[in-house]
Amino acid sequence: MVIYEGKAVFEGIAIGKLYVYKKQEQSVKRVKIDDPEAEKKRYADAKETAITQLQGLYEKALKEVGESGAEIFMAHQMMVDDDDYIESVENIIDTESVNAEYAVATTGDNFAKMFSEMEEEYFRGRAADIKDITERILNALSGGGSGGIVSDEPVIVVADDLAPSETVQMDKEKILSFVTVHGSANSHTSILAKTMSIPALIGCPVPLTDESQGQLAVVDGYEGKLYVDPDPEVLAEKKKLLLKEEEKKSLLERLKGKENITLDGQKINLYANIGNTKDLGLVLQNDAGGIGLFRSEFIYLGSDHYPTEEEQFAIYKQVAQTLAGKKVIIRTLDIGADKQADYFELPKEENPAMGLRAIRICLTRPEVFKTQLRAILRASAFGKVSIMFPMIISVEEVKKIKVIVNDVKKELEDAGIEYDKNIELGIMIETPAAVMVADELAEEVDFFSVGTNDLTQYTLAIDMTDRISPWMSSMIRIIPQL
Repeated sequence: MVIYEGKAVFEGIAIGKLYVYKKQEQSVKRVKIDDPEAEKKRYADAKETAITQLQGLYEKALKEVGESGAEIFMAHQMMVDDDDYIESVENIIDTESVNAEYAVATTGDNFAKMFSEMEEEYFRGRAADIKDITERILNALSGGGSGGIVSDEPVIVVADDLAPSETVQMDKEKILSFVTVHGSANSHTSILAKTMSIPALIGCPVPLTDESQGQLAVVDGYEGKLYVDPDPEVLAEKKKLLLKEEEKKSLLERLKGKENITLDGQKINLYANIGNTKDLGLVLQNDAGGIGLFRSEFIYLGSDHYPTEEEQFAIYKQVAQTLAGKKVIIRTLDIGADKQADYFELPKEENPAMGLRAIRICLTRPEVFKTQLRAILRASAFGKVSIMFPMIISVEEVKKIKVIVNDVKKELEDAGIEYDKNIELGIMIETPAAVMVADELAEEVDFFSVGTNDLTQYTLAIDMTDRISPWMSSMIRIIPQL
């Protein structure tokens, strides 16, 4: 048994044979030509072929993975038709008197290098998209077809990396998991894997050799590990986990598509809580009515720097688009107490649960707060987004928040950036102080969310993880009646 560690981009267990996928990259030669106009015409025809193919992929993805996943191929169409890309190709043909293949390959290399050297991970992930569209145009120039998976049984696909088009063209019924040696958590292929609810690992150094082909393997998306030729004990353990997953899915399938109605006939909203985009596949798979709590602090906790506006916007936009009009409530940064990020350099406190945390940090660091608000407001143009503020203790706090929100809205309007002008603002009721002025707070916001864990802790001076005595249990039953 050999164990390879990677980074999980979607949780789950997959057991099956490895399928080593190797790209059929074009071999491009530099050829001198006498008629640049004819060569540019060849390029223009190939470009139109590529756009037609991408439109077909868009329609296929729309049916299989929804609008968010399909949008990738609409973006690729725009990239193929990008003025800068076209001008570069035509300029190389004109100035160097070379064939279209060489001009396209050179342009693709230059643009991919430019994106890969950018500071923000989101933009670095776009380098793979440039390579993908470049290969597509080269295929069209040579008259070649697009590659795919050839297998009679479901397999675990292992590859150096996977382009979005390669992922969508695969038969979903034949794919158990994706494992790539390279790749980014922000790449479109990772996004597709999450949307398709397929366990996936990136950054996993599995050898892409003929010896690997057909070997039995286990992908553990919880641990971020790939087990090749697993020991009998490991295989038995993972089969039990897989069986539990399948039983859970079977139980949930019985409820999928049904109305959310209580036994006494009351209709309710049944929303999901998520911590990052890895959870989106499960949200869709389990037919949630929306997202009641997006814990945005996990974006900060998973980073070694303050997440930029663009990094956050890409995440919030993806969630909003994936939910396709269903409500998404994004809670602003709730860091502090048991959730710490070193780069915040928060002072040591004897009892951090009582001190500088959540909205208090945001109000004392307005630029951090404004960056997040700009990203959320921009994302609200792509779905039904609401903003929720944690750890509120007073009406004055809410009024300060609303002033900052209005400032950010004005900045966006002045810059001509779209956002939902009717976006709802809500707060969490999780402190006794908020309970006492709830009637006044209700006049300032659109909705409340009751945070029972913190409210119990602050009201009863006991953590919910502590052992609760009989008299404490009776107090918890009495409190809702007060």
